[in-house]
Amino acid sequence: MSDRSPSQEATTPDVDAEVVDLCRDLIRIDTTNTGDGQGPGERKAAEHVAGLLEEVGITAELYEGVPGRTNVLARWGGDGSAASDRDALLVHGHLDVVPADAADWQVDPFSGEIQDGCLWGRGAVDMKDFDAIMLAVVRARARAGRLPARPLVLAFTADEEAGGHQGAEQVLLHRREWLDGVTTAVGEVGGFSATVRDQRLYLIQAAEKGMAWMRLTATGTAGHGSMRNPDNAVTRLAAAVARIGAHQWPVRLTPAMEVCLAAVADLAGTEATPENAADLIEEFGSAARMLSAVIRNSAAPTMLDAGYKVNVIPGRASAHVDGRFLPGHEDEFFATLSELVGDGIEIDFLSKQQAVETPYAGDVATAITRSILAEDPDGQVVPYLMPGGTDGKHWAKAGIACYGFAPLRLPADLDFTALFHGVDERVPTDALEFGARTFDRFLDLY
Repeated sequence: MSDRSPSQEATTPDVDAEVVDLCRDLIRIDTTNTGDGQGPGERKAAEHVAGLLEEVGITAELYEGVPGRTNVLARWGGDGSAASDRDALLVHGHLDVVPADAADWQVDPFSGEIQDGCLWGRGAVDMKDFDAIMLAVVRARARAGRLPARPLVLAFTADEEAGGHQGAEQVLLHRREWLDGVTTAVGEVGGFSATVRDQRLYLIQAAEKGMAWMRLTATGTAGHGSMRNPDNAVTRLAAAVARIGAHQWPVRLTPAMEVCLAAVADLAGTEATPENAADLIEEFGSAARMLSAVIRNSAAPTMLDAGYKVNVIPGRASAHVDGRFLPGHEDEFFATLSELVGDGIEIDFLSKQQAVETPYAGDVATAITRSILAEDPDGQVVPYLMPGGTDGKHWAKAGIACYGFAPLRLPADLDFTALFHGVDERVPTDALEFGARTFDRFLDLY
């Protein structure tokens, strides 16, 4: 760990020079993940990334646990000093993106257009921005001969947008040797700024909710739609879905959110409690859309399927529900869900993954905080809990402490959280450059 002050830390020359172009090129490679195996896969993007690494002397492996779902793995760093014997750091980003309907966008979602100071396209914030930051930093440091003292494992994964089962999980199951010596990982959905009462707060993801993607299936007696039928599968399912959708889950504050909300409460001149937690979340403005979900368990009905003809009562009806549970509150979530679903409905899990929480403390927290404040001395760094899922859930199974740290300094008026999986996804170009400089500093500090 360096003992220099943040103002003394120097960045690699030109570390931010190509980050925008790298991100734009990645956006232009369509890696849409439809979740049903029908998309183009990640192979083309993976070959592009491997080529960029090999161009600066870093050997990469392309690994496919499932044909077409390609992961890029590389190991680099360690300067030959005693510090190089320290634990390795996993730096990870996924290459796949969610679908985009071009008819809804102002620009072609795979064009990588630059306008209004932003780079537009699917993946600009989820998460080809951090892929580009990783590449820009590593390439600049390799060209300058500035290897980090701590060895890095670089992972560009497939299938994260569908739970990572064909990506990070395959690496964990079949290429576990790449994780030898790794104790800490940094990846997406953290390190971005949100402005509260004119104060930029940089939110570091130190926890994420568990995932329970479920299919509910109700069975009943099929029959003619004109006749009495008290055993109607559609009715039974619809009642369960309505109960789930209307349920008000209680507030539960996890350690990361206690710290986060304490910082907000200090700005607001009050103290954080479960009773005022929802009001404090609203201080984040548009970001409250995301953060209001991290103080409660949640279950959102998302899909319905039943019947094949208007005058036929079907014998089966199904619904999909996106369930998310807080660290430490899994038992409460599933007990409540069982009550809401009721009798006569079967629950199948399409993806069930653990909640993850890592204390925001120690060398990694210090390095993250110092690297951000070196670029933005007026900022404030706090941990938070992320409502969605990342590949961190898979790395955590190997005992790796996972953080979301993809640093971006954002304008106060940008509705950033709406851009995740949203229409007109875009990232400010100067935020990408900030991210490259900050991440470069982090590699010297940690």
